[in-house]
Amino acid sequence: MEEQIKQLLFNPAVGKIASIFIGIAFIWIIVKVVQKNLFSKIKDNDNRYRAKKFGSFIGYFLTILLVTIVFSDKLGGLTVAFGVAGAGIAFALQEVIASFAGWLAIMFGGFYKSGDRVQLGGIKGDVMDIGVLRTTIMETGQWVDGDLYNGRIVLIANSFVFKEPVFNYSGDFPFLWDEIKIPIQYGSNYDKTKEILEKVGIEIAGDLTRQSREKWNEMQTKYRLEDAQTEPMVSLIANDNWVEYTLRYVVSYKKRRATKTALFTNILKQIEATNGEIKFASATFHLVEAPEIKVKMQ
Repeated sequence: MEEQIKQLLFNPAVGKIASIFIGIAFIWIIVKVVQKNLFSKIKDNDNRYRAKKFGSFIGYFLTILLVTIVFSDKLGGLTVAFGVAGAGIAFALQEVIASFAGWLAIMFGGFYKSGDRVQLGGIKGDVMDIGVLRTTIMETGQWVDGDLYNGRIVLIANSFVFKEPVFNYSGDFPFLWDEIKIPIQYGSNYDKTKEILEKVGIEIAGDLTRQSREKWNEMQTKYRLEDAQTEPMVSLIANDNWVEYTLRYVVSYKKRRATKTALFTNILKQIEATNGEIKFASATFHLVEAPEIKVKMQ
């Protein structure tokens, strides 16, 4: 019995396994200590998140490197077998490999970051977490109107960044151009209508003009873009039924619904205060009576 215990204790394989367990424990203790005591002091949320993810990646890399080094003397005769097996595994796990490559592209290519509002694979929402294989999104829209959360959490493979367009609502320019349309009856005071819409647009959405202008100037410096108007703008067209005014304005990507509600509320109050000088238009339908039909019976 004692001889068997000695053989087990002095078995090289047992020593290597023990070395691996001790080494892995040491690596991850160091990683967790660094993440807790060093990375947690980073004030910026995005940089802190990236640092923690990078620390975990380093931990996995060192773990694989440790196992490779410990069993390096056993790998020489298995090179050909590993090559053939690797080709088969690569073919079977091509989606996993593509997702890992997508993760690298997301982390270092600037596609999006945690907290951004994006649209991936037809799913729109805010990025909660960027994993090695999947991105976790809190979905907006669908059966809920506007840009509000619907409570559904969606996991999307990172490989989507290579297959479909990535729509980022909060990237270098975290604003959107939005507009509302107001139908006005013919014969109304057109100049006063335009004046009211411009006034309301400046009161509700004008505070973002300076911020959006600064961001747009930065975009023009970084990319080849033409100048764009960030101040509220009113235009109109005349159709067969009414005069249609369009108020175009810049809004934060998270406040489209609230801003539109405030605009409509103020516009309704301002136009109603004109005492009929300006009237809203609505579709009307004229029902024509059927002609009288006389039937002669013999």
